[in-house]
Amino acid sequence: MSTPTAPEKTNAGSPAWARPAGASFEDWMSTRIARYATRRYDWNALKFQADLDPKYRRAQMRYVGTGGTGVASDMNTVPAEHFTFSTMVIPAGHEGPPHLHTDVEEVFFVIRGRLKLMLSTPEGDYFETVMTDRDLVSVPPGVYRGEINIGDEDALMCVMLGARKPITPTYPPDHPLAGIER
Repeated sequence: MSTPTAPEKTNAGSPAWARPAGASFEDWMSTRIARYATRRYDWNALKFQADLDPKYRRAQMRYVGTGGTGVASDMNTVPAEHFTFSTMVIPAGHEGPPHLHTDVEEVFFVIRGRLKLMLSTPEGDYFETVMTDRDLVSVPPGVYRGEINIGDEDALMCVMLGARKPITPTYPPDHPLAGIER
């Protein structure tokens, strides 16, 4: 039986989760914790969508990495290496427009609320369902996904993307957001 060894202390260019050189274990582990009390909802992360139509207004609260919203950096998150994780608030009657990630799967986990989920392919295949508390969907790359809060209260969901910094998503060619420059 081999004896476990301490994690290797690393320098610049190391994975985001690597222990910084000279850091104590406590200091290192403290950088791996994102507390709700230190998060704030970012209503501007997707503001360009809400500027086009107020129904797209929603907020992101980042925990691991910055996600696929286009936010360049957030020093108040746990550094991402292989995925991002955030929560999203979608007010009643609001929606996340259909979008497609070419490089990653995206997971939605509904904590509370009632969301109509619409999935489609560029070839025209279509599927929709209603997701409620504790339902999860994993959407593969290349599939459009959109959601509408069909409930009477804010919906809250977790969003996870399978890359440190996903490629910015695209919209269907005939969608008004397809022509928006960010």
